Order: sequence, then C-alpha cells, then structure tokens
Amino acid sequence: MPQPVAPHHGPTSTLPPPSANGSARPPPAPQRRGRPTRIASIRIGLIAGFGALILLVIFIIQNTHAVHISFLGAHASLSLAVALLIAAIAGALVMAAAGTARITQLRRTTRRAQRPAGPGAQAPAPASDTRRGRPTGPARHQTKPQS
Repeated sequence: MPQPVAPHHGPTSTLPPPSANGSARPPPAPQRRGRPTRIASIRIGLIAGFGALILLVIFIIQNTHAVHISFLGAHASLSLAVALLIAAIAGALVMAAAGTARITQLRRTTRRAQRPAGPGAQAPAPASDTRRGRPTGPARHQTKPQS
C-alpha cells in the first residue's frame, strides 16, 4: 500500500526570509570556478620557474667536476653542469628560432589571404600545411573546401 504524500505548503527556498523593514541582505554571489585568469597563470608560471631555478642551482652545485669537451676541432675543459647548461640553452635557442620562423610564415600567409584583391585579380589560395594537406590559414575553420 503506498504511503500518503505530505501536503506541500508554498515554495521552498534557500534564501533567508526578508527582514522586518524589507531590506534583506542579498544572497552571496555563487563561486565561479572557471579558467584561471592571466594573473593567476603568470603567478603559477613564476612559482614553477622559481622551483626550476632551485633545482638548477642544486644540479650545478652537485656537478662541479671538470670534463673535457671537443666539438668541431675546439677543445675545452668545463664543469659538467656548465657544459650541460650551455647545451640546453643552445637547444632552446634553436627551437625558439624554428617556432618564430613558423609563426612568421603563418602570419604572412594570413595577411596575404586577408588583403583585398585589386580589380580583376583573384584572391590568393588559402594556406595549407604542405606536409599534411590541412588548411592553416583563414580557411582553416571552414566546414567545406572552397572551390
């Protein structure tokens, strides 16, 4: 046999009842937990960088013994930590140069594609990643190919 349902008296609410003079305090704003702000991202990056710096100093202190290095006929005697640090910096510079070249190439292609065509001239073809055949310029976000 089903149990009787208690009668429902008025709407239920989590808000406090209004005060006697009618000026109830507004409810607190809901906590917004979305993407971190730019300042928060910078702070996290600085903390991570400081941690990496501490680890780097520890690495340098523990690897002070000298090693003999030969590269393309040049010979040098450096501490192991300094040699590895120089190699890491050189690798980072090479990767930064490659990334900068690619970004410059994409910006130039995008600028050319957005440039208004002269009278009777056709707009340039959309940019594409030649190795994969995927569009990388302004046509990248279109759903069907242009003809």
